[in-house]
Amino acid sequence: MVMKKIVNKLLVIISLFLVMGCMSSADQKAGSVPKSDWGEVLSQKIPLLGHRNWILIVDKAYPAPTGANILVLDSKKQIPEVLDDVVQLLNKQHHVKPIFYFDKEFDYLDDGLAPGLKEYKESLTKLLPHIEKRSLLHEDVFGKIDKAADLFQIIVVKTESLIPYSSVFIELDCKYWDANREKILRERMTKSTE
Repeated sequence: MVMKKIVNKLLVIISLFLVMGCMSSADQKAGSVPKSDWGEVLSQKIPLLGHRNWILIVDKAYPAPTGANILVLDSKKQIPEVLDDVVQLLNKQHHVKPIFYFDKEFDYLDDGLAPGLKEYKESLTKLLPHIEKRSLLHEDVFGKIDKAADLFQIIVVKTESLIPYSSVFIELDCKYWDANREKILRERMTKSTE
């Protein structure tokens, strides 16, 4: 009788470990990453990314996207802190350069509509002083990202920021090649086939 109780308790304990193991395995398959490891994961992923990949640094209410090519990381930080980390990582890369996109709606906000906006804009100016910033309507940004996610890796870093339309969308481009040289190459190829 005592042996049966011990065996039953052992079975319960083993079952709990199996269930917990399956749960953590399912979390890993879904692309979730422990909150404290987001920066480490990002620093491991960036060297593997290339042109046409995206890194999104998004506000708290940004919808969690799904898809096989999308990795969502939870930073538990504000956008400026995450942006600073990402810019530093990108500056160390020899193969990719960032193109920064912002929601066009952001340009029409003020502190009256979105408290904290003035301070946020000042932090962006400090972090990105000489960077060309492109603006697109919010829905158009979604369109570009949706199209890219069909074929290329997208990394979404969620933040604690509560300012609407404050997300920063970074499209990666080739650092050692540019549009001018691509145009010259295509012209040479066209001439050689004539």
